[in-house]
Amino acid sequence: METSTDPQTAGTDPETVTILEAIETRLRWLSSWTIHHANAVRESRDGLKVGGHQASCASITAIMTALYFGALRPADKVAVKPHAGPVLHAIHYLLGQQSLNALQRYRGWGGAQSYPSRTKDTIPVDFSTGSVGLGVAITAFASLIQDYLIAHGDLDEAQAGRMIALMGDAELDEGNIYECLIESYKHDIRNCWWIVDYNRQSLDSTTADRMFRRFDDIFETCGWRVETLKHGRRQRETFALPGGQEIADWIDACPNAEFAALTYQGGAAWRARLTADLAASPDSLAVIAGRDDDALASLMTNLGGHCIATLLEAFARCDDAVPTLFIAYTVKGYGLPFAGHKDNHSGLMNPGQIEGLRDRLGIAPGAEWAPYGGLGDNVAARVRAVVDACALARPPAPMAVTAVPVPAILPVPAESAWSTQAAFGRILLDLAKSADPAARALADRIVTTSPDVTVSTNLGGFVNQRGLFRRQELADVFSAARIPTAQKWAGHGAGQHIELGIAENNLFLMLAALGLAGPLFGTRLIPIGTVYDPFIARGLDALNYACYQDARFLLVATPSGLTLGPEGGAHQSINAPLIGIGQPGLTYFEPAFADELALIMRWAFDHMQAEDGGSVYLRLSTRTIPQIARHDSDWQADALKGGYWLVPPGGARDAAIVFTGAITPEVLAAQAMLADDLPGLGLLMVTSPDLLHRDWSARHAGRWNGATRPRCHAETLLDRLAPAAGLVTILDGAPSTLSWLGGVRGMRVSPLGTDRFGQTGDLPDLYRRYRLDADAIVDAVAELFL
Repeated sequence: METSTDPQTAGTDPETVTILEAIETRLRWLSSWTIHHANAVRESRDGLKVGGHQASCASITAIMTALYFGALRPADKVAVKPHAGPVLHAIHYLLGQQSLNALQRYRGWGGAQSYPSRTKDTIPVDFSTGSVGLGVAITAFASLIQDYLIAHGDLDEAQAGRMIALMGDAELDEGNIYECLIESYKHDIRNCWWIVDYNRQSLDSTTADRMFRRFDDIFETCGWRVETLKHGRRQRETFALPGGQEIADWIDACPNAEFAALTYQGGAAWRARLTADLAASPDSLAVIAGRDDDALASLMTNLGGHCIATLLEAFARCDDAVPTLFIAYTVKGYGLPFAGHKDNHSGLMNPGQIEGLRDRLGIAPGAEWAPYGGLGDNVAARVRAVVDACALARPPAPMAVTAVPVPAILPVPAESAWSTQAAFGRILLDLAKSADPAARALADRIVTTSPDVTVSTNLGGFVNQRGLFRRQELADVFSAARIPTAQKWAGHGAGQHIELGIAENNLFLMLAALGLAGPLFGTRLIPIGTVYDPFIARGLDALNYACYQDARFLLVATPSGLTLGPEGGAHQSINAPLIGIGQPGLTYFEPAFADELALIMRWAFDHMQAEDGGSVYLRLSTRTIPQIARHDSDWQADALKGGYWLVPPGGARDAAIVFTGAITPEVLAAQAMLADDLPGLGLLMVTSPDLLHRDWSARHAGRWNGATRPRCHAETLLDRLAPAAGLVTILDGAPSTLSWLGGVRGMRVSPLGTDRFGQTGDLPDLYRRYRLDADAIVDAVAELFL
């Protein structure tokens, strides 16, 4: 890449640079020692390698020093690259916000986490990281949510912070980075920095030279400013000497792998190679000869990402709202014995090497954990003063987030037949139009989003009422031209729908950012995202990431199963219920009737705000089914626990059909067909296989963890049957979603469901082919008695 210019920027006086260089040295040592202690000093009871990433930490310590102790403002939020977690802990250790005990237990029970975690670390962590790329992309969506709150009057413009991602260069191989980049350009994001620790090494090898020369174009095309920090101040001063430009040209042309190898080999190797390659330039040879091996190696690795002055200048130069990519050249393992070695990603210093580093830094044996060890009293006092004066030294108190009121009930659409998808759209529309103060207060906090399936997932009515969110006005051209259209979508600052392109990763990262609006910005939002049920899997990593950091949102996935038959197997979901059951932090429901849906949505809006709450996943259907008359509300409490008896068992109580969702008409038809032979056949409606399974698992866990738990809800429900009763379980999805219920009380089970890819067809054909029709249910009941 081209060498960046060297503007003269205030804030890089020698005293400041010297103090920050001392801090950087401490961070490099503390992160290295924390990892070494976990692997070589602390007792190992299982013999497993604890791990850590000393080389990855060492490459970013200068960047994090300049950022945290020079450029960071109180309102800024930072996502730290996963492998730099020990550096973040070291920073908070200097700030007095991380305990020695936590560092000594790094990657152990009760200690500092391997990767920064909002929910598991005790230090302030803005964004969890771990799955590479996702922690980067969420900062762009967080900047959009910050602008949303500013536009809606919930955050003052002067309180806006920068959303900052510290990333390894290998993270730029992640596809979700570019999906996010495109979306951020569409929405004209502001106040976002992505800082690339360009050490040119990934886990397996050095990174390719060819691609990195295109990142400037990619980001600039998407409206970002690109700051390339290739050379440190000492290199730039050397380049200004006679013969210096030839050295600069040589560095710019040197392939990544060769630069890394020379770095590892050291000063003698640098001297031999430069002397040979620059033999035609006597001035260059004089520059090289004027330095001993150590000084030459130090000069050649004085890259922009290791130069405090260069970093401070760049951060100050970009102190505005323009989204910026900083490409900071670094050396992986900088300052450590294996600097530049292509295998250093998982490398650990041996005892002799760590002792040598300790001695070079002047740290006395036994003083390895001293926050300012090896600095001397005068330097330590000056360093402590800078640390105590930085923006994070006095972290603000946790934000008091006002709860969003939820009406006592959500009105149920009155028509006699509904699909749950259509009922969902009507409930949201009624909220958006309601004159009731409680309903309007809730509706005002709802933010909807969807990856280009807004209309086909029945969000259109809400958007018509509340509009698209845009920082700049966006006219609805069709409506303005009086062209008939059902979708009247004007964009403006008061809009409450954020439309996304077709990228499910973006949907879940957007929901993550929306769901963290309370703890990040002090205002609770009620995010609702819609997606086609089979395509949850396309964004599953981002969904897991959102739940891991306890973001709160309502995910509405529709259509489900085979119910959109003509669309074929690509649009027919099979294992989504199992995702709902298995995903921590997410509660899965699959209602059949509109009144169930209204009840569950109201519960979800409360659950999303509860201290011990979480996110909610509704698996809905486009299949219109007749609604049933309710004679009381006794079923509601059980429905919110996961299931209720739609038809209680009677007579011998020796069989029941256990079912979920859109398959209800087939179940009712089968009951009618079996009325003469099994007049007491029970119909158990399962509204949430997830809640039933979670409750049952917790009941069993209580037997060995000492917790006393009442009988689980599944046991209570199945107590209505005879002990030797049989169950037919059925849903339009993976049969194992419900078949486990036989294990609750040791009952026989005949499971029905979908375990193969579907194909095109209408529902009668598909349900007959995949054994989901009434005849299949009758056959399954008969099987129980053979």
